[in-house]
Amino acid sequence: MIEIKHISKTFNKGEATAVKALNDVSININANDFVVIVGSNGSGKSTLLNSIAGSFLVDEGSIVIDGNDVTKLQDYQRTKWLSRVFQNPLQGTAPALSIIDNFRLAALRTQVKNITVGTSNTFINKVKDSISSLGMGLENKVNQPVGSLSGGQRQALTLLMSVMDKSKILLLDEPTAALDPKSAEIVMNTASKLVDELNLTAILVTHNLKEAVSFGNRIIQMSEGSIIKDLDRTAKEKLGVNDIFEWF
Repeated sequence: MIEIKHISKTFNKGEATAVKALNDVSININANDFVVIVGSNGSGKSTLLNSIAGSFLVDEGSIVIDGNDVTKLQDYQRTKWLSRVFQNPLQGTAPALSIIDNFRLAALRTQVKNITVGTSNTFINKVKDSISSLGMGLENKVNQPVGSLSGGQRQALTLLMSVMDKSKILLLDEPTAALDPKSAEIVMNTASKLVDELNLTAILVTHNLKEAVSFGNRIIQMSEGSIIKDLDRTAKEKLGVNDIFEWF
């Protein structure tokens, strides 16, 4: 599903502040993998995720998604394959628009826009059913502006919206870092359920060691821009929080 070969990225190249964020990274992520990436600050984990998303172009190497070489494609050109949930809950929604209008926009993310899509009662009921799975009572508030909601509510909605348009890959960039424990639990349990039900390929970057243990079928540790551990399901299932803590 995702083939990464010998990618490197240096920021501020040629300057005194130059930082080599990725150093000859190669990795294959199979379809339906749920990969968890951990590492200390500056290890390269978020940079790796951003390189897949197309937030910047890598200096060297190649990135292939679902058989398509996307190495030179911008982020908006990669949205046909992947969707993303950011660390900041405010990034994934339009605050002045209602919940239902945000979902309308999400449903049109990679489609030809027209005035009829997302206006039917069928669509509205579908959105309500999806939102009800969160257990937050938001299905009864679909006409409420998203900007009036809490960060946890917005992040949970962002997660649901990210899979509205049949993406194959879900990128989760520390999605619970700014959330309270209850909201974080809802977001991660929902993400895991969506990955299973929709047969998604997922990548989670996290500092939360409990999440690293509880979710995913594969765990990767990064340090100084390189992958230093890559454990499959069997090895990962033997890990506890203290084991991962010792890596740091």
